[in-house]
Amino acid sequence: MTHPIFDLGAQTRVLTELAGKVSDERLPDPTPCPDYTVRDLLAHLTGLAVAFRDAARKDLGPTTDTSPEAGLPELAPDWRERLAEALDELAEAWREPSAWTGTTRAGGVDLPGAVAGAVVADELVIHGWDLARALGLPYEPDAAVVEAALGFLTGAAAGLDRERGPFGPVVPVPQDAPPLEHAVSLSGRDPGWRP
Repeated sequence: MTHPIFDLGAQTRVLTELAGKVSDERLPDPTPCPDYTVRDLLAHLTGLAVAFRDAARKDLGPTTDTSPEAGLPELAPDWRERLAEALDELAEAWREPSAWTGTTRAGGVDLPGAVAGAVVADELVIHGWDLARALGLPYEPDAAVVEAALGFLTGAAAGLDRERGPFGPVVPVPQDAPPLEHAVSLSGRDPGWRP
C-alpha cells in the first residue's frame, strides 16, 4: 500500500498563522513576487489550496482546469476563514494514499499524483516565504515540505530555460546556504528581499 510521501499539515498551519497576522492595511503591500501584492498573494493561496485539494481527491473540473495565467480570483471579505478552511482541507486531502498515485490535474495540466504533491509543496513553501517577507515576520516552514519543494525546484531548474521559465532566473546563493534559501533562489526570488 502506498503511503503519503510527506504531510502538508505543519506547513498549512504555518501559512494559516501567517495569514492571521495580516491586517487589512497590509493588503496593498508589495511581496517578493513582483506581480503580487499581499492581497493578490492571499487570493492566489486560497485558489491554489482549493485546486490542489481537488487534485488530491481526483475531483477534476473547474478548480483543477483553470490555468494560473487566467488571472487572480477576488479576495473575499471572509478570506481569513476561507483560506484557513481550504488549507486544512488541502492537508487532509493529501493524507490519503490515493492522492499520490495515478494521474491528476492542476492548473489545467495533467500530471502524476506524486508530482502534483511536489508542486503544492513548492507553492506552500515559496508563497509562505513571500508572505512572511512582505510582513517582515519570521518564517519557519516545515522541513520535510521544504525538502520536497527543493527537490521539485531543482528538477524544474535543470529542465527549463530560466530566462523564460515560470520561475525566473535563479538567484545565486552560497553552496552552504540553508535548504530554504536554495529553494527561494531556485524560484527566481532574492533570499535577501525586503519590503
